[in-house]
Amino acid sequence: MLTWVADGVLAVLLTVLEVAALVAFWFAEGLKQWAAGGKQVVGCRIRLWLVLTAGPAGLAGVSYGAVRAGLPATGVTQALVAAALAGVLALGVGTECSRWAARAFRGTSAGRRGLRDRAL
Repeated sequence: MLTWVADGVLAVLLTVLEVAALVAFWFAEGLKQWAAGGKQVVGCRIRLWLVLTAGPAGLAGVSYGAVRAGLPATGVTQALVAAALAGVLALGVGTECSRWAARAFRGTSAGRRGLRDRAL
């Protein structure tokens, strides 16, 4: 009975700490962008990708260790939070790739139009 209570408390405590750390990170990044006058801050995407890749990897390790230690609820919650962070990472990478593709497509089509206009 005591291990169930400890497992539940640890699961809730770790999840709250992880969410609080992620909110603090996004708040700090928002302050940097606000201080820059709304412009893009150098290195913000790299820092976000680092947080969103290191986070799930660390949580997977914690999840594995918790299950091996006999704390299944903690292991499951850590795995779920890791999956959520990996999903946010996948969405962010997909968005960046689509922006890159749109810029590349716009650049080539604009270049073709410019060549065509010069030929006329």
